[in-house]
Amino acid sequence: MTSPTQAPERIKAHEPHPYIGGRNAALRALTAWRMERPDAPRVVILTGSPGAGCSRLLTGFLMLCDPEYRKGLELDALDPATVPPDLPAPAVPSVAGLTAAQTLWLLADHYELSATRTADIFPELGQLPLSGQPVTIVVPDVDRAGPVRGTGEPAQVVRDALKPLAAVESIRLLADVPREFAAELAEGLPPGVARIIDLDAPEWADPEGLVLQAEALLNPQFGAPELPFTTEPDARRALAEAIARRAGGGAGSRLTVHLVVQSILMHPEGFDPADESQLPGSVGEVLDLHAQRLDAHPRTLRQILAPLALAEGDGLPVHLLTPLASAVAERDMSDDMARGMLLVAPFIRPVERAGENIPEDERTLLGLQHPGIGEAVRAGIPDVPGAQARIAMELLEAVPHQDWTKAAAYVRDHIAGHALGAGLLPRLLTDPGLFAHADPVRLRAAMEALPPEQLDAPARTYLRTAPLFTRTQAPATLRAALLETAFVEDGLPEYAAVLRRMVPGLPWHTLWSVPVAGVDAVTVGKLMPSAAAAAPDNDNTASDGAEDAPAAVAVTVVPQGTPGSSPLKAGDPKAPAVLVQDLATGSVIEADPTRIQRPSDDERATGPLGFSRGADYVRVWRRGAQKGDEKIVTALISATPFTGTDLSSDGILLVATESGVKALQIHSAQPDTPHTAAHRSSAAGVPDPRAAEPEPAQAPGPEAHPTA
Repeated sequence: MTSPTQAPERIKAHEPHPYIGGRNAALRALTAWRMERPDAPRVVILTGSPGAGCSRLLTGFLMLCDPEYRKGLELDALDPATVPPDLPAPAVPSVAGLTAAQTLWLLADHYELSATRTADIFPELGQLPLSGQPVTIVVPDVDRAGPVRGTGEPAQVVRDALKPLAAVESIRLLADVPREFAAELAEGLPPGVARIIDLDAPEWADPEGLVLQAEALLNPQFGAPELPFTTEPDARRALAEAIARRAGGGAGSRLTVHLVVQSILMHPEGFDPADESQLPGSVGEVLDLHAQRLDAHPRTLRQILAPLALAEGDGLPVHLLTPLASAVAERDMSDDMARGMLLVAPFIRPVERAGENIPEDERTLLGLQHPGIGEAVRAGIPDVPGAQARIAMELLEAVPHQDWTKAAAYVRDHIAGHALGAGLLPRLLTDPGLFAHADPVRLRAAMEALPPEQLDAPARTYLRTAPLFTRTQAPATLRAALLETAFVEDGLPEYAAVLRRMVPGLPWHTLWSVPVAGVDAVTVGKLMPSAAAAAPDNDNTASDGAEDAPAAVAVTVVPQGTPGSSPLKAGDPKAPAVLVQDLATGSVIEADPTRIQRPSDDERATGPLGFSRGADYVRVWRRGAQKGDEKIVTALISATPFTGTDLSSDGILLVATESGVKALQIHSAQPDTPHTAAHRSSAAGVPDPRAAEPEPAQAPGPEAHPTA
């Protein structure tokens, strides 16, 4: 079997790996780990500089570990010491873009653990071998962890996920981590338990594999154009050796070889294979020499690539590249971009996205071929925070009329990452519209990277509410509704009012919220007029009766001594008390509890709305003409369990937790208007609230994690 990293005309006793084309020393070490040889370490830490080939090595090794993929490989042709035994495939959680907690929940899903907290995952994994289920875990690409680049998530993955996993004696772990964390991951383990494989170290050098890589990339059999130095075997071999020699065997050598060959093949005019001064020794030199060969200034190439090197996620929409490059360069880059595609071609890759909700101008993203290119470009930017600030300002100006519902997805979801890199994020965290519409995983990650003292009250409210968004994958309208309630709870009614104006179709309006400790139960009721108030007034011949009408109230069972409450049993200090409040305003009412009348069962059964309650959710539904015709109106989700719930006939939902009570006017209970009709038409989009588990006190729960 052959591939672009295998030179077929050079015959050896054993064929190189068809995907890696070398690295036999490292493959032997990984195979020994997989075979659980007595002298093999239990934990292997793979590391190296960006572009050293760690990801490629790990991918090639996993090909040999997958029972199905092995069937397509000519295993007998390979060095037997590099072929692991045919065993069940290891667990391979992909950490790219994920947090440490999400990575652990991927493992919990994969092994079908019953853990409800991240802290429980490690002991449960440790118990699996007792049932005959081995726990072999391979964690690739830790350097790509985190939904936002500047949050330092790779360090958290190492400290909060990999170190505890490595400490479990029954777990065999192989992880690809940045070099700065390799020693930290091995620290504390007994001697012989861990081994660090640094692909930049001479011990693991593979000069022949580097030559094979260059030679294969130059071979027309694998897609190279037919040129004098590609079609003639000796000339191809000589050029491959020169490229590998200049790249050396150290930092970034694999990526350097790949990029220099791409540069030569895309623009062979004027290239002299005999002139080694035209061959770069690093990724940065590839950029500069490529620009010079195309009669461009190296600074121009780096300025075009700078927005891609600073981009978040999978890349930039094509239409944003020119304005962001101009912002970074602080000059108009339109002309350079118009003639610059050949200049940047070896270094970029398009990413095509499909989906009904993706606008046409956002279907194609541009990203860099490899993270190592981004590192080289960022190293040449004299003021990275300044460049990030200019990008953030350009993105902010791209929001039409500052209406986040009309903002492009990249602008909406990634502006926080750029603002974080610029040191400007706290200034952005006062916009309720951004809170409602930005991707909650990324916005939360960016916020959590800030010191708490830099967060103002609105940001703190968002941060405590965000776990509900990520665990339930709540759509923007429900996120806005939950935030509206949270702002009222935290004494920020002006922010709640902004959300009600900005986001059409909110399912409720939070009327009031009162922090009360120890709430046991709540009910709606009517406060009947006293006998004195109901008696005829002999001094008046007529009365409007307004003061005699029953008042709608909320009745809360609270600990005795709660301000404004009345004890249920006078003289009994242990008996509970009741707090009576106006249902519409939350104002405390001094009233005799015996004057409060609760709705009858018939009144409840004939009301337009009904509700059902779980531990931490309340569903509100509209009754139909017949049983079974009920329609879900909305779902209220809580981070802490509800202790009481009730619903008035006019659609005021009263809910309580241990820390307080609040009242929400359900909009769909009101007469039809375009506003409420539009909301009901989208009620089917309400997520299943049963997916919302209470936020654990010691560790975050599953955050809308992808499948393992």
